[in-house]
Formats: sequence, structure tokens, C-alpha cells
Amino acid sequence: MIWTPHATVATIVEKDGKLLMVEEISHDKRVFNQPAGHVDANESVFDAAVRETLEETGWEVELTAYLGTYVYTAPENGVTYHRLCFSARPLRQVSQQLDTDIIAAHWMDRSDIQGLGDLIRSPLVLRCIEDYDQRPHLPLSYIFEYRP
Repeated sequence: MIWTPHATVATIVEKDGKLLMVEEISHDKRVFNQPAGHVDANESVFDAAVRETLEETGWEVELTAYLGTYVYTAPENGVTYHRLCFSARPLRQVSQQLDTDIIAAHWMDRSDIQGLGDLIRSPLVLRCIEDYDQRPHLPLSYIFEYRP
């Protein structure tokens, strides 16, 4: 069997001290996550992060920094996810239909997010927030994507 990790992106977006979170359905369970999703074929990780944020929240954003790469094997399905996490600033909210598995987008205080307990989609959600708050934000140029 060939092991195929899933390339994903996530975005930490802050406005007025609150973080943009997504309430969604995953494996028939209501959970909370950062705007996040898979990188499509022939798509840059930067474009994927901006696209996923828009599709899941209705917010156009500008990426500002790279926070790190996070690896997680989900117990629900055994899939290993390699998540590239970015920070971004909100530009504007646009009117559009959100992805079908999205219940709503919320601006939330950190304490409210930490209080969600089992409603957090994965341990990566809180870890990305901790790193956003405590670790250096790296320039986007730390990621090189070869494009012929």
C-alpha cells in the first residue's frame, strides 16, 4: 500500500482581538476549526489558503506570515494530514454561499475557543493558535514552490 499524506492549509485571521473560526460538520459531528482545507492539484499553498478561507467564511484575506507545518494522523480515518498554517489579515467580507459542510463562520475570543473542548476538530487547532500568539511569524518566502 502506498502512503499518501494529505496536503492541507489553515489560516489564522484576527480582527479586533478575535479569531475567525469555522463551525462545520466533520464525520457527522459538529466541530470548530480555523478556515482550512486541501490543496488542489496545480494550486499553490498560498492560493489554497486564501481560497479555503473565502469558501468557508466569506472573507477575503491577505496572507501575512507562515506559522509552521503541522502533522497529524486522524484517529477517525487514519489519514495523515500535513497542514501548512498561515496568518492573514481580513480585507473584506463578501456575500457568497459557504461550502456545504460549513454551518457558520464566527469571530471568537481565545477563551471561548479554548472552552470548546471536544468540539475542537483536532489538536492542531489550538496548537496553531498558541504558535500564532507565542512563536515568531515567518516570512512567506520561507516556502518555496517551484513553478516551471
